[in-house]
Amino acid sequence: MSLIDSLSLALGQIASWDVLIAILIGTAYGTLVGALPGMGTVVALVVALPFTYSMGTPAAIALLLCIYCSSVYGGSITAILINTPGTPQSAATVLDGYPMAKAGKADLALGWATFASAFGGVFSLLVLIVAAPQLARLSVYFGPVETFALILFALTCIAWVSSGSTVKGLLAGAIGLFLASVGPDTMTGLSRFGFGVDALAGGLSLISVLIGLFALSEAFIRAAYYREGKPPDIAGVGFRLPPWGDIRLRWRILLQSSAIGTAIGVLPGTGATAATFVSYAEARRTSPRRENFGKGEPDGVIAAEASNNAVTGGALVPTLALGIPGDGGTVVLLGALLIQGLVPGVQLFQNNPEIMIGAFIVILIANVLMVGFGALGAQGFRRIMGVPEPLLMGSVVLMSVVGAFAVRGNPIDVVVAVVAGIFGVIMRLAGVPVAPIVIGMALGKTLEQSLRQGLMLNEGSFLAFFGQPIAVVIFLITLFFIAAPVYTALRKRHQG
Repeated sequence: MSLIDSLSLALGQIASWDVLIAILIGTAYGTLVGALPGMGTVVALVVALPFTYSMGTPAAIALLLCIYCSSVYGGSITAILINTPGTPQSAATVLDGYPMAKAGKADLALGWATFASAFGGVFSLLVLIVAAPQLARLSVYFGPVETFALILFALTCIAWVSSGSTVKGLLAGAIGLFLASVGPDTMTGLSRFGFGVDALAGGLSLISVLIGLFALSEAFIRAAYYREGKPPDIAGVGFRLPPWGDIRLRWRILLQSSAIGTAIGVLPGTGATAATFVSYAEARRTSPRRENFGKGEPDGVIAAEASNNAVTGGALVPTLALGIPGDGGTVVLLGALLIQGLVPGVQLFQNNPEIMIGAFIVILIANVLMVGFGALGAQGFRRIMGVPEPLLMGSVVLMSVVGAFAVRGNPIDVVVAVVAGIFGVIMRLAGVPVAPIVIGMALGKTLEQSLRQGLMLNEGSFLAFFGQPIAVVIFLITLFFIAAPVYTALRKRHQG
């Protein structure tokens, strides 16, 4: 079958009413669930998966792909408006998105988040179409040693997101790494740091800690200062796409962040959270407006949203080309493909080219629809933010508690979220950044697992890690990123 015939067949499938309805429902549902604290991409896909059993293959794939793409974007809405990341991938969006909202630029922050999300998604789609086989072969070379080197590099972004005091940021990152080690040992199954509490035997949920540090701490602080001069209300809620002049001014950040997200998304097991913070740290390092980061700089929103949506296309590369899931969401997508009788790999592209071409077109449509849903939902956002603050914050607390419980159905997760909320208040009053804790927790398990697997493969020799060419290159890049700021500071002191 020629390319033209496959394209014609794919367009015919997408034009059918069931596929078009699936695209609309999937994009709207994914955006909504992504905005709910604690839900996230995997939950949205798992809930929708049973409905695909009786659907045709094109409609089922269209529904799940639209949910997969739009749910990542949905998390930015609550991150900007109420300082509550709907998904872990949106944790970096709050660093500049929420300050923009407090400064009366919520509409522009939502516009930047929507535009950057669509741009990153389309960028990764183009990479997926053009370079899927080559990038898939590259991902095969990433074993435990290379993954450890990459995660170690990702941890360097803690220094870049630690506004005020790098020492406090590193301390917070160490706390996050410790929290990630609570629970069962991934290699032996033994429980660690449970202190005899059965409820901690399963470990701590990242979602619960994330909800507590951001959502509940915000609600607690607002409640404490409500009577004596509460924090500024969010103004300017609506939707406003950035002007073309500002987009041209920031095109390099858009491309850079999309490329980082796509590259990290291709590597199995790393995930969008790592990509988001690496992209944010790199943007903060290279942006000519770096001094405004953390105060409501659009570059920060662009870096976070372009990268986390670019991960979606990047993660599909090993999933479709090799059958290796790139993240949690693609695990569900892989299962859906198998249920539909499609086996990922080279044969999938050769035997079902119309399905793959149709999937590419659906992803493009979903990213365009996100802009439309963001604009149409602006009035809904305005009404939500017009609710009296006690009711709004009460709703945030209720959604947070439900979201913390819904992830695993474990009551201890609610307790963890509340404790994390109290701890978040203390940290914010002490000027300690909370984002490094999320980074440490998100990357801690992968860091430990890849390190131990690498040591087992090399008979316990850490020096053998430096015999892997890809790992050595990443180690050298990490060393440069650590040494460059130190060298710059010493040089300025010497010149002074």
